[in-house]
Amino acid sequence: MRRFANFSSTRTPATARPHGQRRARGFTLIEIMVVIVILGVLAALVVPKIMSRPDEARIVAARQDISSIMQALKLYRLDNGRYPTTEQGVQALVSKPTTEPVPNNWKGGGYLEKLPKDPWGHAYQYLNPGVRGEIDVFSFGADGQAGGSANDADIGNWE
Repeated sequence: MRRFANFSSTRTPATARPHGQRRARGFTLIEIMVVIVILGVLAALVVPKIMSRPDEARIVAARQDISSIMQALKLYRLDNGRYPTTEQGVQALVSKPTTEPVPNNWKGGGYLEKLPKDPWGHAYQYLNPGVRGEIDVFSFGADGQAGGSANDADIGNWE
């Protein structure tokens, strides 16, 4: 039986493309420009709102830091049966305390990688026993002094 080559103009679906067309690869310059314009418009709308309220952003950041410190303190208490003393402070979350009472089950590596500073560059404050709760973790706010109002108000775990 003699075989003839199939010279028909049919193509397999995987390779079929009309003459002169190339397969699309990547993004066109127009598509990239449209995305850049959209990002620019969004930035123009959002950035002024954020930049006009930097103090509010700092307060939110301080609350978030305090929440993280509180979570680490709760883990410390679960492991050791008590919170660190005021003298040991939140430094006990980063390195094992050497003052009494020395924790027996202190987690190797600590409970926090490092202690954050508040958004104004000051250390967070810690009291055990606390004035407003079992323990108090707080920032003195923008002025770095106890009390105050608005941006200078103390921000703590009692809020």
